[in-house]
Amino acid sequence: MKFKTDYLLFNTPSKFQLLNITPLVEKTLKESGIKEGLCLVNSMHISSSIFINDDEVGLHRDFQKWLEKLAPHEPIGQYSHNDTGEENADAHLKRQIMGREVVIAVTSGKLDFGPWEQIFYGEFDGMRNKRVLVKIIGE
Repeated sequence: MKFKTDYLLFNTPSKFQLLNITPLVEKTLKESGIKEGLCLVNSMHISSSIFINDDEVGLHRDFQKWLEKLAPHEPIGQYSHNDTGEENADAHLKRQIMGREVVIAVTSGKLDFGPWEQIFYGEFDGMRNKRVLVKIIGE
């Protein structure tokens, strides 16, 4: 069994951003030489997310509007977590909704996606350094 571990680093210019990281994960897979196995991608921060969906700008705007309705940033005082001096309780909630990680099958040296599937990094409390783990295991 072989494995490859990589860390992707992000520092987004805004608090909310969705980034297609599929090419970065594919690069790590190619470097691994693994042809059959599994690829884990997970956000190592409690205010960002990894998820799989379509890379369509209208859908991304819909995600942002939907998440803001479910967990609005303001008023800041609506969240007990913000009593600690933080102002990112909404980001923690958005992360719970969008998820921590994805696992993708590796088949014939490629990520085995369905139609339109892509991997996204969802940032909900940006403008600071964050890491994403990519771990690939297989043969």
